[in-house]
Amino acid sequence: MQRSTSIIFGTIGILFLIVFIVPLVIPVRPLGNTISDAAALAWPESRFTNVNGLNVHYRIAGSGAPAMVLLHGFGASVYSWREVIRPLSAYGTVIAFDYPPFGLTARPVSGEITNRDPFSIASSAALVRDMIQLFGFSNAVLVGNSLGGMLAVVTAFDYRESVTGLVLVDAAIYGGGPPSWLHSLAQFPQVDHIGPLIVRPLQETGVRILVSAWHDSNRVTADIISNYSRPVQMSNWDVALWRFTTAERPKGISHRLKELHLPVLVVSGDDDRLVPMSNSIRLARDIPGARLVIISNCGHVPQEEQPERFLSAVIPFISDVTRRR
Repeated sequence: MQRSTSIIFGTIGILFLIVFIVPLVIPVRPLGNTISDAAALAWPESRFTNVNGLNVHYRIAGSGAPAMVLLHGFGASVYSWREVIRPLSAYGTVIAFDYPPFGLTARPVSGEITNRDPFSIASSAALVRDMIQLFGFSNAVLVGNSLGGMLAVVTAFDYRESVTGLVLVDAAIYGGGPPSWLHSLAQFPQVDHIGPLIVRPLQETGVRILVSAWHDSNRVTADIISNYSRPVQMSNWDVALWRFTTAERPKGISHRLKELHLPVLVVSGDDDRLVPMSNSIRLARDIPGARLVIISNCGHVPQEEQPERFLSAVIPFISDVTRRR
């Protein structure tokens, strides 16, 4: 009996060390070969602006109303809108920007911004509102791809007066994303300590995800991969991505869609392997009065893979929204 008790308590002790002690002594060294100056990684069209202490990377084109704000997906940046910014700018002012922790926008991981969590979707929705106002507009049409579609919807919920219409492109509304329990688990210092190590493999798997986002993967060139990879050359991208992964997520979005009483266009590629086309069909059904456009021979990023057909759906919608104002 005594021997059995010793084995039990010995096992418990070992498990305690493994779960509560070992993670804290695992070294999490900063990534090498990274750059702290985002401007060194910028594109010729890049601009930067300070919004409430956050250095935001953006592109702007065109002039006058309406304002169109382009919101990229997970792991993407303003680069993902490169094919459509100029054509859209013929119809108004186009603003595309990177929200934390993506693109070349700053990653405030050391307490630079203390009044809110800069990596929450709610904080990014406030940033969308702030960017609209920064350029002298009171409202805008939001065009969101994938995670950016979710952000566009949350912005419409939180800042209704700032949104005149939504274009939801293969929007990630139903399921997906980090499990809800991960936020609770990350509160343990042992897990939070090794968090950056957990997300670092995404630097490699991200290329495979990018390729799978296209219907025709042969069109994903080395140049596209290189440009998508620029942001992971920035300092602290791993720490910031971990903060984003474990940040609070808005709850009940899919149950609130009936509250969206504004013009909505839902766009989907027919071969989306990341957000199935069936999700976009459901989304168009769940939003009152929403229009649906399916683009054939297209994956998760129609604005990149089929820009002409994307524009042929989006431009008439934006023009219609403008006429209604």
